[in-house]
Amino acid sequence: MIPVIDLIDGQAVHAVKGARAQYRPVQSVLCQTSDPVPVARAFRDRLRLDEIYVADLDAIRGIANASHREVIEALIGREAMHVILDAGVSDVASARAWLNFGVHKIVIASETLRRWDLLLRIPAAIDRDRLVFSLDFRAGKILSQCPRLAAMPPMKALEHLRSSAWQEILLLDLSRVGSRWGADRALAVEARASFPDLSLLVGGGIDGPQELIDLRSLGVAGVLVATALHCGTLRAEDISFLRALK
Repeated sequence: MIPVIDLIDGQAVHAVKGARAQYRPVQSVLCQTSDPVPVARAFRDRLRLDEIYVADLDAIRGIANASHREVIEALIGREAMHVILDAGVSDVASARAWLNFGVHKIVIASETLRRWDLLLRIPAAIDRDRLVFSLDFRAGKILSQCPRLAAMPPMKALEHLRSSAWQEILLLDLSRVGSRWGADRALAVEARASFPDLSLLVGGGIDGPQELIDLRSLGVAGVLVATALHCGTLRAEDISFLRALK
């Protein structure tokens, strides 16, 4: 399980169905603030989760925000957390810069990818163990600034990603984020059956511990969670139980 922090204007926000203009500072049973560093600290200290997925939504929208770099630096340095970062990176130089900064893994997302050739260039230039490709979609349609990728069905895109040497893929359904509707299980089943050699992560709509058990039984390597943690649907004892199943 990988907890998620979405950043807008220096705050951890509650992401709901990809409607970013409507996101508001997070309210959580885990802490009394939307300051992202204490939120991350609560994930680590109360839930024993020290790997965190950070989505810099300002950067993804092309808005520079220096305070987010300070947040990420604090999480990596002072808080000693393993940060998986989605900051709208879509080129080799920017990916290397963040990895050199101390980020554990850098996310290349279909939403912000502009050119098809980068699908080959990035994994050829950077350690693949430190890369995650986020296949972002809504209602089964891939979201991307690259027209060729946007026109593909998800399974065809996964085929191209595998042939381009990507190893870890996130299936992120933005229409389910924050909804607690449950993940797209059918897509996860099809992806695992078609590409058993890929390490698949799933995000969007996770509701409770039983769903995590189910996704693990399917062979999903990791699950991104935020709302269920902040609402208390997933508790420390649930996470301890899930660890014991390994």
